Amino acid sequence: MTPRLVLGITGATGAVYGLRLLQRARTLGVQTHLIVTPAGVLNVHHELGLSRSELEAEADQAYAPADVGACIASGSFATAAMIVAPCSMKTLASIAHGFGDNLLTRAADVTLKERRRLILMVRETPFNLAHLRNMTAVTEMGGIVFPPLPAFYHHPKSIDEMVDDTVERVLELAGIAAARPQAWAGLRNSTS
Repeated sequence: MTPRLVLGITGATGAVYGLRLLQRARTLGVQTHLIVTPAGVLNVHHELGLSRSELEAEADQAYAPADVGACIASGSFATAAMIVAPCSMKTLASIAHGFGDNLLTRAADVTLKERRRLILMVRETPFNLAHLRNMTAVTEMGGIVFPPLPAFYHHPKSIDEMVDDTVERVLELAGIAAARPQAWAGLRNSTS
């Protein structure tokens, strides 16, 4: 069976992560199910110059946030994982407190209840105490908080390289076997 991945995109900065996840998943033969919040659409347009329809064309299936009757709102719809990239603090709070008030947060709640991998690429700094407590709550429920912090030890030459490295790490964490993140070779094996 083709692996399925649910991807949410919210209004936090870092829309490129969501887009690159969709693109890379396609090259790996992973079926993608996309939900973009209204603020996510605004941010995708601002940061990437894409319309909703252009972004949705990158996914196998796209859903409106209000479509709480969609197949991904049910635990019977088997998925490898759900990734929210980027994940706003509002969405983090909704997930941490079980507010299944739209399809994105309902799908995240289903992912947690089914004990599937939920990865939240949270975007905000500095964190306040509410942010930290919400991250702790999600972690205690089995979710994974993954701020998209770049790895500089590979000596990336561009922003694209940093984004792609993070995307590959997230896909591997999501259980996508074909993902190939660059492994740390250690200081003794470094050519620098």
